[in-house]
Amino acid sequence: MIKHFLMNLLLSFIWVALTGSMYYSNFVFGFALGFCILWIMNRDETDRRYFSRVPKTIGVFFYFLYEMIVANIQVAYDVITPKYFFKPGIVRYPLEANSDLEINLLSTMISLTPGTLILDVSEDKKSLFIHVMYMKDRETFIAQIKNGFEKRLLEIIR
Repeated sequence: MIKHFLMNLLLSFIWVALTGSMYYSNFVFGFALGFCILWIMNRDETDRRYFSRVPKTIGVFFYFLYEMIVANIQVAYDVITPKYFFKPGIVRYPLEANSDLEINLLSTMISLTPGTLILDVSEDKKSLFIHVMYMKDRETFIAQIKNGFEKRLLEIIR
């Protein structure tokens, strides 16, 4: 998998060198073009994890961006209006993530979303304690994290 990624980067740099314009958009286009070339060249290989993980990684990035924008708007609206809408609460979130990397990435994504903050990880690494600024329903919040951040993150890592 790392071999495909490095080859894709090399093709991106070759594209940037051939076109002569060193812009991020040109590099991203070269990366996408290199991805397509590698995908066509490796259609009958058994190890195709790279070609399924790259689109999922891009999807996680856009999902995180969407969630962060929605949370920023919610917090900004609460700050601007004279009435406060927040209902703080602490949630014990059961983890499906096992390794330290998975737990760390998940907790970072949750903490970077405005209105949530990771307080602690349990000793047995089976649950996270999350402070939520807008707690409407615990079960809904847990389902949002489980079906959103954690599910998408574990699809990439595992």
